[in-house]
Amino acid sequence: MRNFSLSRRSLFGASAGAAAMTLAACGTSGPGGSGGSGGSGGGNSASIWQLSGQPNEGIYKDSVDAFNELDKGTLDITFFQNDAYKQKIRTAIGAGEAPTVIYGWGGGGLRTYAEEKQVDDLTSWLEENSDFKKGFVDSVWDAATVDDKIYALPIGATQPIIMFSNEKVLDKIGAEAPKTWDDLMDVVEKANSGGAAPISLAGQSRWTSMMWLEYLLDRIGGPEVFANIAAGKKDAWLDDAVVEMGNKVKELLKAKAFADGFESMSADSNTDQALLWSDKAALMLHGGWTYGGMKTSGGDFVSGGHLGYGPFPTIEGGKGKLENLVGNPCNYVSLSSAASKDEKTVAKSYFLDGMMTDDVAAAFVKSGSAPVIQGQEDALAKSDDADYLQWVYTSIQDAPVFTQSWDQALQPTDAENLLVNTEQLFLGKLEPEQFAENMNSGKGA
Repeated sequence: MRNFSLSRRSLFGASAGAAAMTLAACGTSGPGGSGGSGGSGGGNSASIWQLSGQPNEGIYKDSVDAFNELDKGTLDITFFQNDAYKQKIRTAIGAGEAPTVIYGWGGGGLRTYAEEKQVDDLTSWLEENSDFKKGFVDSVWDAATVDDKIYALPIGATQPIIMFSNEKVLDKIGAEAPKTWDDLMDVVEKANSGGAAPISLAGQSRWTSMMWLEYLLDRIGGPEVFANIAAGKKDAWLDDAVVEMGNKVKELLKAKAFADGFESMSADSNTDQALLWSDKAALMLHGGWTYGGMKTSGGDFVSGGHLGYGPFPTIEGGKGKLENLVGNPCNYVSLSSAASKDEKTVAKSYFLDGMMTDDVAAAFVKSGSAPVIQGQEDALAKSDDADYLQWVYTSIQDAPVFTQSWDQALQPTDAENLLVNTEQLFLGKLEPEQFAENMNSGKGA
């Protein structure tokens, strides 16, 4: 299995101050299902909505089932596909019908909920339960914080956006996993000549295409460009690096870098992952959460050492470092302000005694994910996926900057405009200059 070693320091048990981490995740996807009521529970019960898709769906369901056996109340869990959830939760919160526990991504969306007083301030509760707070990696609290108050708790596993590769396909076409932009274009040319799709991309989901923009802008202009955008600085979207980012997308489209029909593929169906593990594509830029799905569904693709992984390539003359990351180190849960006192009591019991227990952490490690709690070194080293998991931890620890996924860092309206314009850019219907102007003016395509 090919990977790029950056160092071997462990993330847990050490300060993560070296990585300026702002955090979010897009979550897993897959077939929908349900395990309980859709809104806030009643009596000695509470409710939570979660994202569907294995292996995380099974892990979260098992954690709820185990909690429900503790005689501390009943938590009802309902699962939704990623894209459907985002719309449904916004509607439910706005209507005062949210579940007790609100699953989310921190960042701009959480700020909106906090400013509208739709989620509880958990700062004092965390002070009362300081051991619980200390159990998580320090840096995960940044995206949970709004104006120095904490409105969300970390949950799940740490997942940056990774350049995955199919080693069999690369060997067949005579290419290497790309470390530079020229390397990447070499893979594109050789894959097209060799009868494979160069890059698997589920473009219909939009945020999957956005991941390309995130890394392109970082590698071209450095992390400061998006930092200025997220901070709301005037004309930040008009930076020359944004236009050059769009030009790189045009270069990819002209070279037929993405799989045929990418614009109609959805991440919720996992078609993009299937193209990679079925030896039909050479590369896939995606969140680390897809590792577990490829391990579960891809036969011997992972266990046989055919999956490669590494950082996004550098671009000659660009300011962004190879070690800079973007993506999704964890998800978050908040407490609905509309929930009753009894519902909140059950939810807080779940936070302490069910959400991220030792068994839950062990399940994440077994699935090929790295949980966002302290003290996992031995478990990672003993895991069947030790090489991958330790590489993920090392990458996060060594990253000079870890930029939050754009659609989570921005306020919801700006995020939707971003996704609309991103889709049009990747369809070839929007010039880079117009993309920049649309985003700067807050206009959808």
